[in-house]
Amino acid sequence: MLVLLVGLIGATVPTPWVAIGPGPAPNVLGDSEGKPVITTNLPTYPTSGHLNMTTVQITDGLTLFKALEMWANPERQVVPRASLFPPDESQEEIDQKNDKDFTDSQTNAAAAALTYLKMPTRVFVGPQPPGLPANPALQTGDQILTVGGHPIDSVEDVRAALTGTQPGQQVTVRIQREDAGPQDVVVTLTQLAGSAQGALGIGPVAKPMTDDEITISLGGIGGPSAGLMFALAVVDKLTPGELTGGRNIAGTGEITSEGTVGPIGGIGLKLIGAHREGATVFLVPGQNCEEAKANPPDGLQLVRVDTLTDAVADLDLLRAGRTPPGC
Repeated sequence: MLVLLVGLIGATVPTPWVAIGPGPAPNVLGDSEGKPVITTNLPTYPTSGHLNMTTVQITDGLTLFKALEMWANPERQVVPRASLFPPDESQEEIDQKNDKDFTDSQTNAAAAALTYLKMPTRVFVGPQPPGLPANPALQTGDQILTVGGHPIDSVEDVRAALTGTQPGQQVTVRIQREDAGPQDVVVTLTQLAGSAQGALGIGPVAKPMTDDEITISLGGIGGPSAGLMFALAVVDKLTPGELTGGRNIAGTGEITSEGTVGPIGGIGLKLIGAHREGATVFLVPGQNCEEAKANPPDGLQLVRVDTLTDAVADLDLLRAGRTPPGC
């Protein structure tokens, strides 16, 4: 009876663990559910090869026996459920956050690509940077139209418009706030660490000129780590030539609207997923390099990237038959 009871518990009672493993690695230059992953109303050029974004798959509701099976699988990791699903958040809240992160990654990727290509964007006041006092004249979500009379079409335009200013100086900023008409506000400039130039004291973020200028459609995936590959795909579609040179390129990484690539989780599992899809090159966020090079799959070249500019330059080197910086 005891053996039967243990067997019943081991086969049916959920444990507080989940298993993570390699997930799908869709080609963002291709189609999903019968339509292109990336569409745009801007002029486009033919592409070739693959740019595979990589994912991690989570298996929840593990019984004891299933958890032991996953532990024995070298392509799975068993971790406490609370490490991925905070106990003070409902499943609905977790899903909403993942969906928002994924949507933000799409917006940032499109803006990063347009910024790299020096094409116009809209610039907004982003979340307040840590360590800076809130600026009472500007609110998160305000669109910045001009600074000191200078039109703003990129984040770099904001910095350029403040050239020669000093902290404490007042500057007129024209903004668009929600559905209200454009309005002028007076901003007292602050000082950023390591700079003598005046600053607005905000985190500016870029977005495409219209909500439908670049559309990224890929369902069933959450989180922010697809940003780099989305941005590369947009750059490839909007420029002559073929960025991949026909290769199967995979990668991962968060991206800001200015093109900075940030670290992600599950890099080792994503390498396995990329290798399964036939990738020969993997673009690794610089901060993930140490973990990535610990046990890479055979035949998968690891290439370090810290910005979108790095990634494009690395692919240019590969097409030229040269070796880009590795991990």
